This record gives sequence, C-alpha cells and structure tokens, in this order.
Amino acid sequence: MSAQAWITLGIVISAIVLFASEKVRVDLVALIVLALLAGFGIVSPDEALAGFSNEATVTVAAMFALSLGIERSGALEPLAAVLGRIRKPWLLTLALMLAIAPMGAFVKNIALVATFLPLALRVCARSQTSPARVLMPMAFAAQMGGVCTLIGTSSNLLADSLAQKHGLPPFGVFEFTRMGALLAVAGITYLMLIGRWLLPKEIETDVAVEAEIGKYVTELKVTQDSPLVGKTIADCKLGETYGVYPLELLRGDQHLWSPRSQKIEPGDVLLVRGAWEKIEDMRKRASLEIDPENRYGPDHGKARVLVEAMLKPESTLVGQTIGELHPQRNYDAIALAIHRRGRVLREKLRDVRLAGGDVLMLLVGGEGADALRADERILVLSEREDTRRLTRRAFAAVAIMAAVVIVSGLHWLPIPVAAISGAVMMAICGCYGRKDLYEGMDWKIIVLLGAILPLGTAIESSGLSQQVVDAGMRLVGEHGPLAALLMTYLMTALLTELMGHNPSVVLMVGIAVAVAHSVHADPRPFIVAVAFAAATSFATPVGYPTNTMVYYAGGYRFTDFMKIGIPLIALFCALSMLLIPRFWPLS
Repeated sequence: MSAQAWITLGIVISAIVLFASEKVRVDLVALIVLALLAGFGIVSPDEALAGFSNEATVTVAAMFALSLGIERSGALEPLAAVLGRIRKPWLLTLALMLAIAPMGAFVKNIALVATFLPLALRVCARSQTSPARVLMPMAFAAQMGGVCTLIGTSSNLLADSLAQKHGLPPFGVFEFTRMGALLAVAGITYLMLIGRWLLPKEIETDVAVEAEIGKYVTELKVTQDSPLVGKTIADCKLGETYGVYPLELLRGDQHLWSPRSQKIEPGDVLLVRGAWEKIEDMRKRASLEIDPENRYGPDHGKARVLVEAMLKPESTLVGQTIGELHPQRNYDAIALAIHRRGRVLREKLRDVRLAGGDVLMLLVGGEGADALRADERILVLSEREDTRRLTRRAFAAVAIMAAVVIVSGLHWLPIPVAAISGAVMMAICGCYGRKDLYEGMDWKIIVLLGAILPLGTAIESSGLSQQVVDAGMRLVGEHGPLAALLMTYLMTALLTELMGHNPSVVLMVGIAVAVAHSVHADPRPFIVAVAFAAATSFATPVGYPTNTMVYYAGGYRFTDFMKIGIPLIALFCALSMLLIPRFWPLS
C-alpha cells in the first residue's frame, strides 16, 4: 500500500477505537479525523469542507426540525394518552411497537422514544413490572420503522447521497418500504414470541442497587433535635433502621477520615443513598433536612412537585455541574438528589459532573415543569402531564410533515428542498418557538455528518478501499455475488455496533460499490445492504442512540442487548439475503 493508504488506515482504526470507547464525543472524533486528513494532505481543503454542504447533511438538519415540530406541537399526545390506559405490560409492549414502527418511518427515532419512554415507565410502575420487559422492544421498533423510508433515519439519507456520488441513481422515498415493512413484521414477531422470554424479568438489586432508577444520592443535614446527635454512624444502623445507606460524613468542607466511628454533631451533613421514599421517611423520623433544599432556596410558599429528569446520552449538559446547570434560574427548580447507573457517587452534589443517563430528583414549580419538559437535553421520567398545547398546531405539524413526504415522494421537489420548506412552514405556523429550533437541533449529529464524510473520499483516493476489497474477495473466493453481498452486510453490522450507524455508512459505501464491481454485480443492492445493516443496530447499547436511552432507563446489562439483539440481527441478515436480490436484482 502507499504511504497515504497506511496513514488513512491508521486514522480509520483510531476513529473506530475512539467511537467504540465513548471517551470522546462523536462530533469531536469526526473533527479530529477531518483535521488529520486535511493536515496530511490526503484530502484537499475543498474536499475537507464538502461534507458540510452535502445534501445528506442539509436534509438531516431539516428532518430534525420537522421531527421537533411534530413533538413540540403535541401531535403525539393523543396516541400517548390512549396507550397510557393499557394495564398489561405485554400488551403495552405490542401496542408501543405497532405504534412506533410506522411513525419511525417519518419522525426522528429519538423523539419517539423520548415521548413514549415516560409513559412506559408509568405503566410498568403501576403494574409492578420491570421496565426492562418493555423498553428494549420499544427502542428496536423505532429502528425498524426508521429503515422503512429514505427519510426515516440519517444513515439512509447518507447512503443515498454517497451512492449518487458514485454515479448511481437516487433512491425513492418509499423504495425501502416493502423490504423494511417485511423486516419490521418479522422483528416484532420475534420480539413477542421469542425475545420477550429472553428479556430480564426483573432488575437484579441484591448486590448493586444502582441498576434501578430511584436509588438516589443526596445530602441530609443533622438538626439540633435529631436523635442521631451524639451517636456514631455505626451505632445508628441506618441501613437496618431506615433502608438508607451512608456514604460519607461531611463536616463543613471536610470529608471525615473514618466516618463510621465519628460521633454525629448538629450541622453535620450525611451523604446517603437509597430509594427516595425511604430517604424521605428517614428525614422525617430522624429530624433531618435535605441540605440542597435548605441551601439552594426556600419554597416561598409555592406549590411544587417532585420530578425525576434524565439527561439524554448526547445532552450538551454532560460535563457540567448542578450549579452550572442553574436549575433555580432555568426551571424554578431545586436539585435534591442524583442517581447514576453503574457508579456510587461520593462527591457533594454541587461537585458532581453530570453524565449522560444521570437522573436528577428535582423540586419544581408549575411553570418550571413546563420549561423542563420543553428542554430537549432532558427527558422527564416521572412527571409528564399535558402541557396544554394547541391542537391547531398539532394538525398543522402533521399536515406539513405529510406534505413533505408526498411532495418528495412524487419527485415534485428534491428531498432537501421539500424538508427545508416544511421546516419553514412549521416555524410560521408556530409549531415550535423562536429558540426551540436551535436548542432542539442535535448539532453533534450535524457536525458528525459534515466532518466524517471526507473520510470516505480519503479511503477511496488513497487506494485503501481497493486493498480492503481485494482482501474481502480472497475470503469470498468464487462463491459469487450473494456471498459478497453477505460479507458487505456483516461488515457494516459489525462496524455499526462499534462506532455507530453514520460513520459505518461512510466507511462502507465506497467499499460496497467496489465489491459489487469486482463480482460484476449492480452496486444498488450492496448500497441497500449497507443502509439496512447500519440502521438496525440491536446488539449493543452504543450502536444507536435509542438503545443508549433505554439502556439507562431500563437498567439493562450490556449482555442483555447481545442476548436479544444478536439473534435479531441474524434474522434480519438472513431475510435481507432473500429479499434484497428479489427487490434489487444483483445483475
């Protein structure tokens, strides 16, 4: 290989490692890749910046705006209210999948899961069922729906745009629908008949209770009248008496060296952990005060409600402290406690750096609850009432989305033009506020798309693509185009689980076209294989954003996704090998 091919290979491997590790944000990884490619002269300045003006990048941004209009206008609320009346978890699972899969073809998957996740949690709590029985099938159904249309997911749009750069004709809006619908029916059937028996029946909490939402860390201040004064933590036996477990004893700014043997004094702060109901019971019985409430703001006689709010995995709040979040100013709220899955927090609340999936217990005023629900960076879990949105806006949002689909589907307007026009019309009709569009846009995905696209150019121009194809062809041997198609699907599926669906499409489209030419086949079936394999990521919680959301909320283990997801990927792969040649002939 040439020097440029070796450098490109090094950049690709480094990018895969960074994407898989999740130590660096995906958009920053893409920008690092872009800087390296341009710095080594592998791509020209024009090629380096071409991704930001790419048709797929622009269309994805516009589709985000359309999905935001659907969500903010309240168009999904009537359906959510109907589903909320279901009492049986297995029926809720089926109803959610049947409702979400068709909508996922047109509405952003993350918006759908964010809307229905609190509802599913409420029904599970009411029926005393583990959320793990419901949430994973819901997330998978959103992916199954997204692959059914060209505009259903960003990776489909990206695959189409890159295919056109290789001289292939564009795909129609509904060209994927026949195969996508068949796969969705097969996937839902699998999840109801087989997958639901593989799901965890309950979340294990005998050793590590952090797997369950509702196990919070908070600070309790000892008052003069507390019966704990003068006793050591060991003597108090807080776990046996109250079901609440002490983590630290704080005296002023001191973390005491041996807290269990220290005698408790008035004014001391106990850093404790437990279910919120038990923390509240201990506070009352032991005459304690919730220190954040006492320190960060009095009630002033306002009516307040307790709200559980989860930071979305890709939230821009990640890395900030609670103080930097300014809950009082932004939401008229007081942060009382925090829960982090997989880790016991031992810092003071004000010092905790927020992470994706953290659940905050907030004491919120009425107007603040509305502001909290409207914040796209946060997902309200335990309090999600009607926000009195106007039905006129909901009808307008649905009509505009339908118009975009029809106009682009009939080729009256190019998809980017139709999507941008729809976003403008939603803004005029008041489907979202003036700031909503910019605050609700997932800019990390936009930057990721713009910055990662030149990597595909580099892989081809450096000759690395041809080297990969030659190695793959030696594996395939003389087994023909179908074996090459299977290899393309499996490579894309593996890369997607490691680094996400959009980067895997960028890496694989050029390779797929070259593989097709090497076996003298039509490249279009190979592009379809890349699109479907990338858009249906079931085996890990990091392959797709909706998986990450339910991973935190459902208390799953990493292996739960593998146990249910790998057979589902195998099912989709087998069906794709049967259906792709039928709908898009190989020759």
